[in-house]
Formats: sequence, structure tokens, C-alpha cells
Amino acid sequence: MQKIKPGYLQHILWCKVKAIVLVIAVLGFISQSQAQLRDNLNLPNHDQKPYYFGIVLGYNTSHYQISHAPYFLAQDSIQAVNGLNSGRIHLGIMANLQLSKRWDLRFYPLNLIFSEKRFQYDLKYPDHNSSELQRNQKVESIVMSFPLQVRLKSDRIKNFRVYTLAGIKFDYDLASNKGTTNSDNLLKVNKTDWGVETGIGFQFFNKYVIVSPEIKISHGLSNVHAKDPTLKYSNIIDRMNSRMILFSLHFEGGGLL
Repeated sequence: MQKIKPGYLQHILWCKVKAIVLVIAVLGFISQSQAQLRDNLNLPNHDQKPYYFGIVLGYNTSHYQISHAPYFLAQDSIQAVNGLNSGRIHLGIMANLQLSKRWDLRFYPLNLIFSEKRFQYDLKYPDHNSSELQRNQKVESIVMSFPLQVRLKSDRIKNFRVYTLAGIKFDYDLASNKGTTNSDNLLKVNKTDWGVETGIGFQFFNKYVIVSPEIKISHGLSNVHAKDPTLKYSNIIDRMNSRMILFSLHFEGGGLL
């Protein structure tokens, strides 16, 4: 069975996502502007709904925070290793349970995150058949992420509201290379991770939908490095913890109760 390349899937989805985001965002903000000019209160009964759903589309930047293994100090061929930021997209479905006027509970039954982690190695001696003293590698991931969040909402000011959130998450990497045969000294990454998240967002109430831009910081707490002492670029690293910033647009359900 041929393995699906993460970059190929991402390219196809990103083309569709851009078209959907453009159409929905334009329609949503036009409706919002018209409503503000009329000074109407959109979706006045929304806060009485016990639950609702939404669609999430966004862009993320991520890297690995690296801790060196003791072997790093014992060798002299690799001078430094750094995790570099790289950007990709994410999309999902959100379910929101309104616990009270101030508090919500959020879960994402479907949350697909494309990410790419880049590594830069500074070498004292070039690799075989190379004259470069710098080596770059990348690890691509397709992560099914399952966040559980608590959200604190402000009072609604006409058709606007601000909120903060915090929670935990469990990640499963569909493209993990842990079990693959590695001939290029590429780092191997475990399939599972868990961590904590916090963020802030804004709700704009339109006539039929709520548009919520949101920024969130995600910190992985488990060591995702599948260490392989036979790999030159793996045995100098002890821990790798994921770090991610997510910029998202939530299109949340409005309509009738």
C-alpha cells in the first residue's frame, strides 16, 4: 500500500480551504457591517442554546523545543541543533456546551492539524559527499488532535464578545515515522503526545452565524523523540517537546433554538 504524502494532502485541502474561508468570511463580515449600521442585535437567543457546533479553519506555526542528550557534549562533529518554526494549516469541527452565562465546555470531535518541524544542524565536519557545514531536516506530521477546553466569556456588547480559554489535548500523529527504516539519519517521532493549551478569541454575531477569530498557544508535555542510537542526528537529542501557535477562524452555529 502506497503511503500518502502529507504535503500532497495539505496542498489539495489548502486550495479548498482558501476558497471556503474567502466566501464565508466575506459574507459574514458584510452581514456584520450591515447589522451594526442598523444597530440590531443579531442572534438574541443564542446564549439560551444548551449546545451548538461550528467549523474551524486556520493556520499554525510550530517547532520542537530540544533538550540535548549527554552524548552531545561527548562528541564534536555536531556543534549545535535548533528547532525552526514552520507553518501549515488546520481544520476541524467544534462542539460547544454552554454551562452557564460565563462558562462553556468545548470539544473537537474532528481536528486535523498539518504541521512540519524543521531542524538545523551546525557541523564541524561536512557529511560524506558534501561540503556543507550545515544540515537541514524536516519531519512532516498529520495530527488528529482532541482538545478539551473550558471557556470564560465576557458580557455581550451588542454583537461583540471577548473570551479566554484553557484546556488539555491528546494528539495522534497519523504520519509518524517511528516504525520506518531510516537511511538518512532522520529523527523519528512517536505517534502520541499530550499537552496544555490557552488562548483568547473574539465573537462577532452576524445574522445567521458567529465568526470568531482566535489565537491559541499549545505546549506538548510528553517527549515525542523516538531515540535511535544508530542515527547520527538522533543520539545527540534527549527530549523533543512540541510548541505550536494556532490562528483560527470559528464559524459557529447560529439560527433558531
